[in-house]
Amino acid sequence: MAYVISDDCISCGACEAECPVSAISEGDGKYVINADECLDCGACAGVCPVGAPVQE
Repeated sequence: MAYVISDDCISCGACEAECPVSAISEGDGKYVINADECLDCGACAGVCPVGAPVQE
């Protein structure tokens, strides 16, 4: 299951920098993860200060 970014996102960008396949980009008010590119590695969840990336 791919990760998704919840509405808890504070748009800090920490997750985007950590993603090994660049599946994360800045969306409208929060970052978003491209589910087709997500490796389900959890790197984004490990660096998020508010725990916004969660498994779908």
